[in-house]
Amino acid sequence: MVSARSVSVTPSSLTYSDHTWIIQHREDRCTLCGQCTAVCPRSAIYLAHRRQRIPKLDVFAHKRETEYRNFTGIRQKTEMQNSCIGCAMCEMVCPNEAISPLPNANENRSLFYHNGKGEPYKRGGRRNATGPTLLDRIMFDRISMLTDPALDAGRHEFNITTSLGRVLPPEEFLEKSKNGGWIPPTREIFPFVIGSMSFGALSPNMWLGLLQGVAYCNEVLGIPVVMCTGEGGCPPWVLKSPYLKYIILQIASGYFGWDEIIRAIPEMKCDPAAIEIKYGQGAKPGDGGLLMWYKVSKLIARLRGVPEGVDLPSPPVHQTLYSIEESVMKMIQTLSTAFSHKVPVYPKISASTSAKSVLNNLVRNPYAAGLMIDGIDGGTGAAYDVSMNATGHPVASNIRECYLDLAAQGKQNEIPLFAAGGIGKNGNVAQNGMALIMLGASGVHIGKYIMQAAAGCLGNEKNRCNVCNVGICPKGITSQNPKLYRRLDPDLVSQRVVDVFMSIRTEVKKIMAPLGRSQSLPVGMSDALGINDKDAAERLQIKYVC
Repeated sequence: MVSARSVSVTPSSLTYSDHTWIIQHREDRCTLCGQCTAVCPRSAIYLAHRRQRIPKLDVFAHKRETEYRNFTGIRQKTEMQNSCIGCAMCEMVCPNEAISPLPNANENRSLFYHNGKGEPYKRGGRRNATGPTLLDRIMFDRISMLTDPALDAGRHEFNITTSLGRVLPPEEFLEKSKNGGWIPPTREIFPFVIGSMSFGALSPNMWLGLLQGVAYCNEVLGIPVVMCTGEGGCPPWVLKSPYLKYIILQIASGYFGWDEIIRAIPEMKCDPAAIEIKYGQGAKPGDGGLLMWYKVSKLIARLRGVPEGVDLPSPPVHQTLYSIEESVMKMIQTLSTAFSHKVPVYPKISASTSAKSVLNNLVRNPYAAGLMIDGIDGGTGAAYDVSMNATGHPVASNIRECYLDLAAQGKQNEIPLFAAGGIGKNGNVAQNGMALIMLGASGVHIGKYIMQAAAGCLGNEKNRCNVCNVGICPKGITSQNPKLYRRLDPDLVSQRVVDVFMSIRTEVKKIMAPLGRSQSLPVGMSDALGINDKDAAERLQIKYVC
């Protein structure tokens, strides 16, 4: 009889078939090179050497024998802290196609054990919802033909830019120009902006690759792409370089990195593209940011003015602000003054039922350069599952409500709305972005799509990888570990960034040409949209088509 003391089964013991991903290993192909175990970010596999007993039964001779063999090969760990994340790095480096992770078709019981040590499960990435999104199902169904000739997308010149900053009515602009009054600053930018991903959340190589790609788009291709830093500032050399004009500096509730920015103002060769004040994030509204200690390297600690290796949580709200009116007076006006009223300053909020109230307060203040609304499908570097899956508001209806409210006030061309959250979630980045623009946005911010398209991010909506928060990104995109981020070549990232924006520009032309539009974005052109969902059509006030 085996005593209970010798059995190593506990209430949290799991088998291979209980995990999200199962490692399939071909012993006949494996040469025991060890590359797969060396590259695995979770140490989910190990090289095993054991003696295996093989029972042998001879029925006719009434004999039972035992044979033994020595087994040497790859085995999967079943502990939660070592569970496979399906990144397939082992498969990428295997020279003999001997190993690969497979999604578990059985019930994934590990979901019930993610609350170890009383801590709910956190992950990076996006909501794990699959299938076409609402934006994927919107069609552009107003086609100009004989009555209003369509344009040739390959031959016509298209002006694919949007305004970042408040645009005055013509009569007010003329009056202020004549009398020498202050005119709010604006920027002409490409309507697809690289969204806020901080220097800290992203690795140094990834961030440098993005900046190089943005600079090439602007200076060589003439595509005025801008990128947002996210909270945490950026390297001091960037603040003193001519590339600053392609960057939106973000200030959030933790104020990380802003000491460096303020000190660098006298030495700035140019102004930044804009200042974004983050009040909320669509993927986790009501939560502040969090950079976990795994990612607070010596460089990040120096830039943010904190000790090395400590968690960096941002408060849920700006601690000195209690209303949007106070925010406008304290934050927006103060930052406008700091940059001599030459830089657009706008807030970023989570999509919610109160977004329209925020907008109406901003409309009344000339220093507010716009409003950025981030929907529930947005990505994040670290958030609890309950926040990502069940807290927030979809961006499409929020943008539509706000735009119609501006139109009712006759101000739809004055204060720009920007949208984010799930754009390009299924790869349809130009379609999703242009659908939001026709619903009323002046532009869109894209983050996770850029990581996937430019750097090969492995995370997906089926909970593959999604370990951005713990600094073990197998591609080195969101890691501060030199052994990991050196896998990422910034020059190749920048090349892919350029490829992505060139293809987006081409697709935007293909959407604008049939509409007969070439010199301006079709902002709010909802009569060109249709959807085969009656409820959605009624909610968005667009055509129901079937």
